[in-house]
Amino acid sequence: MTPTPLESAARALSDTINGMRFAAPVSHVYNPLAYAWAPNAAYLRRFGQGGKKVMFVGMNPGPFGMVQTGVPFGEIAAVRDWMGIVGEVGKPEIENPKRPVEGFACERSEVSGRRLWGLFAERFGTADAFFAEHFVANYCPLAFFDGGRNLTPDKLPAAEQGPLLAACDAHLRQMVEILQPEWVIGVGAWAEARAREALAGLPVQYGRVLHPSPASPAANRGWSEAATKQLLALGVWKE
Repeated sequence: MTPTPLESAARALSDTINGMRFAAPVSHVYNPLAYAWAPNAAYLRRFGQGGKKVMFVGMNPGPFGMVQTGVPFGEIAAVRDWMGIVGEVGKPEIENPKRPVEGFACERSEVSGRRLWGLFAERFGTADAFFAEHFVANYCPLAFFDGGRNLTPDKLPAAEQGPLLAACDAHLRQMVEILQPEWVIGVGAWAEARAREALAGLPVQYGRVLHPSPASPAANRGWSEAATKQLLALGVWKE
């Protein structure tokens, strides 16, 4: 099967970042584009073809979402039941005993993903209806751990961030050139800032929604309503 443009771009990014090394406090690095390629490729092939109006960009994989399913914000029920995607998930090169990869058998829920995909399911009904004009991607595909603690890429030292951000910038630009969205919406402020830098000069409009993480008190007070309000105010969605 000939790979789609997004599949080829994701493979190239995976090959580039696989050789990168990160010092303490990073204890483990997971690359779901490698060990969870099958469901990731299914997601890109099924939902990442044709032009899009809106592209949402997250930061990096969560331990019970994309780390398990290979799909951005990949809450298992949303990926399996709403998108209809399943696939073989292997193991990272060095598995973190505190964050085992169990694939679609994982019983933990990714709250951010449950909130994000829950809003889209509520507003659009079917996955096909949502993805007709929307797409969701992660800026950085790597997950970083300090033992049992999740580390985000913005916390890495500048010397380690540099090559990683350069690779992720180039990949994001490729995705936008392929999908030609009118809007690029950062899920959280950092993702929006990275998108603005990576995509400078391209004819896109930018915005952001509140990150749905349970670590955010504002998100816990009603993320779906807040995000909808932000998208309506931007003009990305209509009443």
